[in-house]
Amino acid sequence: MTEQQRLGLIVMAYGTPRTPAEIEPYYTHIRRGRPATPEQLADLISRYDAIGGISPLAQRTEAQRAAIESALEERMPGRWMVVLGQKHAAPFIEDAVAELAAAGITHAVGLVLAPHYSGFSVGEYQRRAAEAGAEAGLSMHAVLNWHLDPAYVDFLSAAVADARSGLPEHHKILFTAHSLPERVLVDDPYPDELQQSAAAVMDRIALGEGASWGLGWQSAGRTPEPWRGPDILEIIREAGEADDIDGVLVCAQGFTADHLEVLFDLDIEATAVAEEVGLAFARTRSLNDDPQVMAALADLVIACAADDGVV
Repeated sequence: MTEQQRLGLIVMAYGTPRTPAEIEPYYTHIRRGRPATPEQLADLISRYDAIGGISPLAQRTEAQRAAIESALEERMPGRWMVVLGQKHAAPFIEDAVAELAAAGITHAVGLVLAPHYSGFSVGEYQRRAAEAGAEAGLSMHAVLNWHLDPAYVDFLSAAVADARSGLPEHHKILFTAHSLPERVLVDDPYPDELQQSAAAVMDRIALGEGASWGLGWQSAGRTPEPWRGPDILEIIREAGEADDIDGVLVCAQGFTADHLEVLFDLDIEATAVAEEVGLAFARTRSLNDDPQVMAALADLVIACAADDGVV
């Protein structure tokens, strides 16, 4: 590849409604085209209402994309075209591929704004990008995970240390991520990678005799099949019954931005359960567009392209 040829980066994310009017079509898309019942839709709208009417995720995702773009421009001026592709809202992953192909780009990297790999999540994003790329004459190269990237672990470590400073001595640190159906976690690395990143954080933190830590799961889908647990609300209720725990700290390590699963499921729902059982509660700050981590992601993108011989 010559120095004049540009490369593409598709920053991939889950997607979110940008206005209240987009909530219903967004929910239908998540449900694979099956409209929600009036009760289901009303429940979701009430959750958005509780956090101000709509999620800030669209703005947070664009800020992340722009920060990675800026870091790439600093490292390789004029070489990268950085676009957003989403799973459940426009611009979709396929739209992003088409945009790069229309600009004459033949090689692109796919980066998902999720640190931990699962075939059900990151794998699906990358498959969609690769399939659309094959049809458009665009060769895709994938960053599969970044759960042990030093900048990411540094961020979580500092966030945990800051958030626990106001808790009672006897507290439990809970690292959470989005639950997935048990059927998709057979031979899937997702649980192990979550354990690895949490352990990496705790290796850097002096826990103290009065504290403990563990993994929890949250925001499971409302379907009949079993989802991975224990759920964070269940863990908090059990902690409230323990004589040696006075508080809980939740580090939502699986999420990279403030959105519904953080602002409602944790800040409202989990907080209420902790208050109900008499525990102090804290949550670590979200990653959002932290400049050190966004710069590190840019470096991973360049390394991915270099490993595949396209820079």
